[in-house]
Amino acid sequence: MRTARICLAGAVAAAMVGVLAAPAAAAPTDTTTTTFEVLAGTLDIDAPATADLGSGAPGGTITGQLGAVTVTDSRAGSDASWTASVTATVFQTGTSSPPETVLPEEINYWSGPATSTAGTGSFTPGQLTAGDAAPLSSTTPLTAFTHGGGTGGNTAAWNPTLVVNVPLDSIAGVYTGTVTHSVA
Repeated sequence: MRTARICLAGAVAAAMVGVLAAPAAAAPTDTTTTTFEVLAGTLDIDAPATADLGSGAPGGTITGQLGAVTVTDSRAGSDASWTASVTATVFQTGTSSPPETVLPEEINYWSGPATSTAGTGSFTPGQLTAGDAAPLSSTTPLTAFTHGGGTGGNTAAWNPTLVVNVPLDSIAGVYTGTVTHSVA
């Protein structure tokens, strides 16, 4: 009888080891907490390195486009507003005497409509039509384009037109100056 009890106890112990050693049943679902980071970028403006507006006579006008000016906003902000401005230097030829200069105020700037936009918010040209053209300045920035509201990234491009009111006393020559676009 004692042997039967030992055998029975051994069988029960062996069964328990088998139950305990069996693989656990898998849960029907499981979760993983996952993260990633959106990095803040920059606010940039890109304009052509050079432009030739053409030619004209003293007392007349010279009209030409600068080429695409593009603002790219990758700051990833909750308010993606910005303002693009433009100024110009004096345009000069020869020895830069008064008849060899054209002042920025004698040059009108017209941004025109956007040639492309992407992102949310409102894109607004500073001077939508030729009738809205405004004189440039070397000291007071002229608003070229604005973006209001929106979130995250955005971009806008436009092709501004310059209208040079050539002074009547101007002498012949190639006049060179700088048009500077900035964004903030």
